[in-house]
Amino acid sequence: MVSGRTGVATRELVLLTGRGHPELARSVAEELGVAVTPQAAYDFANGEVFVRFEESVRGADAFVVQSHSAPVNDRLVELLLMVDAAKRASAKRITAVVPAFPYARQDRKYAGREPVSARLVAGLLKTAGADRIVTVDLHTAQAQGFFDGPVDHLHAMWLLTGHVRARYRGEGLTIVSPDAGRTRLAEKWADLLGGCPIAFLHKTRDSLRPNEVTANRVVGDVAGRMCVVVDDMIDTALASTTAARELLEQGAKDVVLVATHGVLSGDACERLVASEAREVVLTDALPIPHERRFPGMAVLGIAPLLARAIQEVFEDGSVTGLFDGNA
Repeated sequence: MVSGRTGVATRELVLLTGRGHPELARSVAEELGVAVTPQAAYDFANGEVFVRFEESVRGADAFVVQSHSAPVNDRLVELLLMVDAAKRASAKRITAVVPAFPYARQDRKYAGREPVSARLVAGLLKTAGADRIVTVDLHTAQAQGFFDGPVDHLHAMWLLTGHVRARYRGEGLTIVSPDAGRTRLAEKWADLLGGCPIAFLHKTRDSLRPNEVTANRVVGDVAGRMCVVVDDMIDTALASTTAARELLEQGAKDVVLVATHGVLSGDACERLVASEAREVVLTDALPIPHERRFPGMAVLGIAPLLARAIQEVFEDGSVTGLFDGNA
C-alpha cells in the first residue's frame, strides 16, 4: 500500500473505480502497487445507481477513477455518487480521475438558449465533494477553468507521437489537423516529430445536425505524403473518414488516423475499416472491447501516465513534467 507523510501524520492512498472501465483502473493499480478498493455497485429496477465502498477510506487520499463510456449519463451519476460516498466516509482528499471528461465538447454556447454542459459537469463534481480533477486531452484546454480547484490536464501526445515515430519514421510525414481550429495541436505534433510540415481541412458543420461534417478542401501539400490526422476523439468516425477520403483524393500516399479517445459510437468501426486508412491509433482512456477492434487498430495503454500523475498528486509533488512529456 502506498503511503505518504505530511509532518508526522501518515496518509494512505486508496484507489476507487466505477464500472466505466475497471480494466484501466486495475492497470493503474498495478502501476502504483496498490489494490483497487472493493465496492458494491448496481442499478435498481428503475435505473437508479447504488454504490458502497467495502473498506474504510477515512483519512485517506481517495482517487476515484471513472471513464465515461456508454451509457455516459449513468457513468457520470455513478462518479458523482462515489465522490459523495467518499466525502461522507471522511476521506481526507478526493481526486476525480476522469480520463475522458464527459460533455467536454459542450464547452461553449454556439447559439442562444444552449447550456454550457462541460461547466455544469465540473460544478457537479465540485458540489459532490471532489477537491481535484485529473483528466486527459480535454476538447479545449480552457475548460480547465470550469472547475473551482486544481485540474491536472494530462496529454497523451507523447505516447501517440512515440508510436507514430517508431512505425513511420522516414516515410515523409505530414501532420493534418481535421479543422482549422486544431492547427496548434498539429504544430506541436510536427515539432515533436522533427519539424515535419502540417496541413488542415477546411470544413463546415451544421450546429443543428450533430456528428455531421462536410470537408470542403485540403489546405497544405499532402501529395505523396504519409498523412497523420490528429484529433482528441473519434466518435462516429464521420469526420475522420471524411478527412481520410479527402486526403487520398488529393494524392496522399497513405493516411493514419490518431486520437486519444476512441468513443466509436454506432457504425464507427465499420466506417474506419472501410476508410482505407492504413492505421487507426487510439488510447485506452475509454474502453474498446475486443469485438470492436480490427486489424489496423492500435490501442495504447494510458495507465502509466495516470499512475504517475496520481503518485505525484499523492506525494504533493510536481505534475508539470507530465504536461511536457518529461514523465
